[in-house]
Amino acid sequence: MKRVGVIGGGAWGTALAQVCARAGLEPLLWAREAEVVEGVNARHENSLFLAGVALDAGVRATGDYADLAGSDFVLAVPPAQHLRSTLTAFAPHAPKGAPIVLCSKGVEQGSLKLMTEVLAEALPDAPAAVLSGPSFAGEVARGLPTAVTLACPDEALGRRLAEAIATPTFRPYLATDMVGAEAGGAVKNVLAIGCGIVEGRGLGRSAHAALITRGFAELTRLAVALGGQAETVAGLCGLGDLVLTCSSPQSRNMSVGLALGKGITLEEALAGKLSVAEGVASAPAVRELARKLGVETPICEAVAAILAGEVGVDDAIRGLLSRPLREE
Repeated sequence: MKRVGVIGGGAWGTALAQVCARAGLEPLLWAREAEVVEGVNARHENSLFLAGVALDAGVRATGDYADLAGSDFVLAVPPAQHLRSTLTAFAPHAPKGAPIVLCSKGVEQGSLKLMTEVLAEALPDAPAAVLSGPSFAGEVARGLPTAVTLACPDEALGRRLAEAIATPTFRPYLATDMVGAEAGGAVKNVLAIGCGIVEGRGLGRSAHAALITRGFAELTRLAVALGGQAETVAGLCGLGDLVLTCSSPQSRNMSVGLALGKGITLEEALAGKLSVAEGVASAPAVRELARKLGVETPICEAVAAILAGEVGVDDAIRGLLSRPLREE
């Protein structure tokens, strides 16, 4: 494995292209925005989505899917709600048999499908893997130590992929449970909005810790109901990602919650932001999926209701605190 296509020129896609270059691969970054392609190729920077980070000279960019046809494997990094349309557009140029590593975190609205299910419909013959875990794009791009989960049901393929992208500061840990890895990545974004609300409302560190802990219980229940393993979400792609995303305003999802907690409207919180807060789009899908599976997710329910304007922040908090007492 030498040539890698990276689909998605946002902060995370650019950071992963940087990782691949440091690992000795030949990354080609596909971006929708012409200014991203020009900036990467001419100045080795993505000033639109990852300003201030000097990119390795080995990172190249294109706006043409056909240029990815020679890739040995592909990292798919578009926003979750755009994965289907992106893969459909890429399909005529997809290298036959090349693995697709899914790096988007979310549940598709409408279909309520995980990203692996979307891939199976858009590119049914492509071997799949999932990359997920606690990772801020800026830190990864700068080479700060990061550990993630790489889940692939084909253990031999998973090991080849992990060895291909690993660097001294980027460590993929192998798993076979793609469903658990996906569930962790999708639900933690919704919970991060809730944690941001707690912070923005000034409810204290005790409330923050309680929300992370009880939110992790919701995440685990939903992952298991989907067919994932509790052990998977107890690792980097679940608990690890949850702790990171819920603990820093550097998280796009938590920053949205912070704004809501301070009384700013959702429209105002999202105004002018180029990067996507995946939890905003995933929250209604996660709520609907949990209801469909009969899984109790009161925190995710409350976040989805706040985002939809069905309930105010204070009423949602009172609703959670007045729930009947129960065993942990």
